[in-house]
Amino acid sequence: MTSLSHDRHCAEIVAQTDLLRATIEGADLTVPVPSCPGWNVGQLLRHLGGGQRWAAKTVRSRAAEPVADQDFRDLAAYTHEDPAVLGPWLAEGAAALAEALREAGPDAALWTPVTGGTATFYARRFTHETALHRADATLALGADYVLDHEVAADALDEWMELGALPMHFEVHPRMRELLGPGRTVHLHATDVADAEWVLDLTGDTITWRRTHEKAAVALRGPLVELLLVTYKRRTPAEADVEILGDADLLAFWLDRVSFG
Repeated sequence: MTSLSHDRHCAEIVAQTDLLRATIEGADLTVPVPSCPGWNVGQLLRHLGGGQRWAAKTVRSRAAEPVADQDFRDLAAYTHEDPAVLGPWLAEGAAALAEALREAGPDAALWTPVTGGTATFYARRFTHETALHRADATLALGADYVLDHEVAADALDEWMELGALPMHFEVHPRMRELLGPGRTVHLHATDVADAEWVLDLTGDTITWRRTHEKAAVALRGPLVELLLVTYKRRTPAEADVEILGDADLLAFWLDRVSFG
């Protein structure tokens, strides 16, 4: 269950893209992106903008099956991008996606790659796809990354929901190795009230809950730092966080999680 409204997600897709455009203005887009190995900033932005356009096409057509579109995963052709060209292109794609989502409404039925089957999936997913790829570009360019706390908390909720889907055990069999007795991970935001998550790996599946409780290992720090560590945009050593308890379990969990 998302904590942000459909309208808020639509607005954030545009807002996060605008913040990204401001970050890249006049920047060298050939700078490598450490969190996306093999890509530079320009390639990363082509991937993001292409994904937004693909999602807009999916939503507009109320697709009942995956929509074919230009592949923005093979980015060899985008090694020397110009921010003066990419900025407006990104804005156009974000606006088109937000418009398609608003016109569809949150409950419009269409194909989604995981359970859900409504436009809500794309509104939420591309809010956080945009916010996290903004982090990739911002950190690669050596700038400070700031994210609204409501958006960051919703991003962690979504990460927990999607990351706990049983389908991951089929796609990434190594994730089954996470399961075992006594294996619990607590994320505790120190700058936002009631922003705590417990990931429970003790059963046959991965489960999670929003709560404050003792766990085998706790990761404490500012909410956005927790988000960046969970998404593997920063290591715990790089982030402003504190580890309490079984640090090896935390490292094992971060090694095995694959979503995002």
